[in-house]
Parts: sequence; structure tokens; C-alpha cells
Amino acid sequence: MPPTVCRYGIMGTAGIARKNWLAIRNAGNSRLVAVASRDRDRSRAFIAGCQADVPLDPAPRALGSYEELLACEDVDAIYIPLPTGLRWQWAVEAAKAGKHVVCEKPCAASVAELESIIAACAAADVQFMDGVMWMHSKRLEPLRAILDDPATVGEIRRIVSQFTFNAPDDFAAANIRMDAELEPLGCLGDLGWYTIGMILWVMHHRLPTRVTGRMLRSGSAARGGAPVPVEFSGELLFDDGAGVSASFFTSFRMANQQLVSVGGSRGSVRLDDFVLPHVGNELEFTVSQPAFVNDVCRFDMERHDRRVAVAEYASSHPTAQETNLFRTFSSLVLGGIPDPRWPAVSLAIQRVMMACVESAERGGAEVRLTE
Repeated sequence: MPPTVCRYGIMGTAGIARKNWLAIRNAGNSRLVAVASRDRDRSRAFIAGCQADVPLDPAPRALGSYEELLACEDVDAIYIPLPTGLRWQWAVEAAKAGKHVVCEKPCAASVAELESIIAACAAADVQFMDGVMWMHSKRLEPLRAILDDPATVGEIRRIVSQFTFNAPDDFAAANIRMDAELEPLGCLGDLGWYTIGMILWVMHHRLPTRVTGRMLRSGSAARGGAPVPVEFSGELLFDDGAGVSASFFTSFRMANQQLVSVGGSRGSVRLDDFVLPHVGNELEFTVSQPAFVNDVCRFDMERHDRRVAVAEYASSHPTAQETNLFRTFSSLVLGGIPDPRWPAVSLAIQRVMMACVESAERGGAEVRLTE
């Protein structure tokens, strides 16, 4: 009888792994069997903390090395929330060990690194997927239908995406996202992966033909080292006949924002929480088709907004997008046929992101991309 549960190991004890501990449990076709750290006491502490909040039966094993995790015969897939500077090595090693790979974003520090991860997964016939949760929300189904409806948005002209948070005062001293050795892409890698990914999703994952990037502010870890992006903006141009332009902005210095706006010839769509949905049991977006009325001395702009919602809890629930991610990934593993679309999406995001880095290093000069 074919297996009905995908068995996971977590490689590392990053904070985001606590959220996915719960997501794996809620998926229904998934089970967490082991957590590995280079320090067994750290993996024990991680398991103890999660067990106290969301108990699993049986509790996962605590392992003292990543190699030990890759050698586990009862582990089918590895979830890798390690720092970006370490992901390439261990994602490749996981594939070579015959393990399917869910990798946090940014998946690599360069296009070449991600290409080697994807090649290793293809050679081992294992599934690769990045850990972006919004891509698995049921909200995308009605959003896609409306974006593709010629009577609602019409021809898409402009996409704007922004993801920011205001980091605490001790961020440079305490957070690896300011460490160039561990997170060389700073806010661009941490937040820009989402904003670029949303732009590409709207465009059915077509690559832009030209991009520009601007390092608006950089900073270094308190202990020193090379600077990383702290505020970064980019412009994407699609010269493939559609004439669409897009921009994104990311920052560690602004209050929480995670919005996307898509404007077309007939209307627009706005999401205010596309990465981390606002707490509730519905996810929504707004369709806007305002009307301008001019009658002699009257100049009125009439609001015509429509709320679209789906029944989906924001987090910590079997319907939540992070649960859908692991449910979908487990289904692919259990089905035995890897889906090449997921690594292709990740590679497109990485290519655009690195082209923006190249542009910023050249003072904002335009960089051309080809398929």
C-alpha cells in the first residue's frame, strides 16, 4: 500500500520553523519526525518549546548534526530554514541524500547557487519548493479570475508592491538579517522575494525585459562586516507587447506594510496583507472601479469598490496558507512525480532579484533580462 504521510525533518531551529511545526501537523498528510541542529541541546530546546505549545505524538527526535538528519531512513523531506549563506550547501546535500526539499527564501545568494540546487533535485528526482506561503492561499483563485477578466481590471498597466517593517533598535546587534555572511541580500532577500514574486505572479511568471534597482540605504551588523540592503527599490519593465511596468519597495525602517496594487485600463485591485494575512477567518481584497462625473461645475469622483473574500483563516489553522503549502508539497512527494513549475517560479524570482542587485551596483543602470 502506498504511503499516505510525508515524513519531515527540520534542518535548523530558526523562528519561522516554529510556525511550520504547526503547519506540518495541521496538513493532515504530513508528520514531523526529527529536528536537527549543530548543537543537540539547541534542537532539544526547540522541540521542548514547540511541544509545550503544540504537542506532537510522538515527539520529534532531537539530532545533533545535519548529516545525521540526512541519514535518517524515516525522513522523506527536509525543511531548510537555515540562513541564506548556508542554504545552497545543505539543499544540495539533501537532494543527494534523496530527500525532497522545502527551502526558505531567498533560496540562494546567487542565480548559480539556485540553479545548482534545482539541478541536484532534478538529478535525484525529488521535489523542490520555496517556503513562500502566500503562493498557497485560496485567495489567489478569485484574484486571478478578476485580474484576467477584461471587464474588471481590463488590460494591466501597472503593478506596485511594498513590504516593510520597522526593525527594533537592537536589530543590527541581534538579527542575522544584518550579517552579510549569513544574509548578504538584507531586506531585498528577506522582503523583496515576496514583492518580486507577487509581481511575477500577476504577470503569469513572465520575466521582465528590463530592470533597475536602487540601494536606498544600507547597514552592517554591529560587529562589522560588509553592508547589506536596509532599504531597496526596483523597477521592472515588461516590453513584450503588454507595456506593463512594476515597482517594488522593501525596508527594515518603516512600519508594517505588505501591500500590492494592480491597475489596469478599467479598474484596479488592492491587497493590504498579501504576505501575512490580517487575523481573521476570511482573506480579502478590494476591486475598485471609480467613476469620474463632470457636469459643468461638478467634478465628482465616485467610489465604486467591491470586497472579495474567501473563507480561510489567517494562520494557525488547517485552512491557512502555510498549512496549504505543506499539504501541497506532501501530496507531490506522495504522488512520486515532481512538479517542475515550483522550482521554475523560484528561479525566476532569483533572476530578477539578482538583476536588481547588479543594477544597484552599477548606480541604477538598466539591466536586460532574457528568457
